[in-house]
Amino acid sequence: MNAVRLMVMGILVLLAAVVPLRAQDDTPGGQDHPLLSRMPGYFIENYDQKDFDRFEFEGKDAEPIPVEGRKTFINYRPREGAAVPSPLQIVRNYQNAITRVGGVVVSQYVDSVGGQTTLKLVRGTSEIWIKVGVGDSGQNYQLNIIEKAGMQQEIVASADIWKGDLHDTGHAAVYGIHFDTDKAEIKPGSEKSLEEIVRLLKQDPKLTLLVVGHTDSTGEIPHNMALSEARAKAVVAALTGTHGITAARLSAFGCGPLAPVASNDTDEGRAKNRRVELVKR
Repeated sequence: MNAVRLMVMGILVLLAAVVPLRAQDDTPGGQDHPLLSRMPGYFIENYDQKDFDRFEFEGKDAEPIPVEGRKTFINYRPREGAAVPSPLQIVRNYQNAITRVGGVVVSQYVDSVGGQTTLKLVRGTSEIWIKVGVGDSGQNYQLNIIEKAGMQQEIVASADIWKGDLHDTGHAAVYGIHFDTDKAEIKPGSEKSLEEIVRLLKQDPKLTLLVVGHTDSTGEIPHNMALSEARAKAVVAALTGTHGITAARLSAFGCGPLAPVASNDTDEGRAKNRRVELVKR
């Protein structure tokens, strides 16, 4: 066992030592992850969830694998009098649960005191990474779970910026309109961007625009072409139906993956390529 693993195990043992007396109920707000239940007889002592964070998982040969996305942290302890399974039993239970639904074991090490395993599950275009860390001979164990995703952009560019882009280049990229994977329904949280497009159009009553949908390169080109057009039409429908923009000022088109602005080899690049563009007519 290398120095890093010894340090991790020492921290887990220390956590067990500093809280000898504990409540028997889950911490307020604590809950099992929808994908994974807990070992029998355990309660949730600590729980934390963030919409976007980063965690380094341990890959093969202890290679660090940083993953970003929705993060869930759960720390479990056994209730007083509960039978405490071995670290190997805890690790194997989670490994079996993930492999039964098509996941893989990325790495593991276990001894009589504790251990850890890194697990990965791919569902469609999403990835879920899990680290199970066991300490103090099973007296506590932790789950760190990342549902890998690009960060949702919260700060929306303004109509004034898009006006300058249209003047300088003839087009402007809009990143604040959100869709679920492979869907064309506009998600909540997109209203600020739609309102800024409305403001842009009201600033210049003569302005007419092409609303062009773009996707990344994931999937087949014909499918992405249709998807991007459907998303563009959804934007036009929202602007005309909800915000009262005259339909003659807007036309919807789909460009699919044919005009990338970044490499599709990275999550960051694919996120930049998934966009709506306004093109001056």
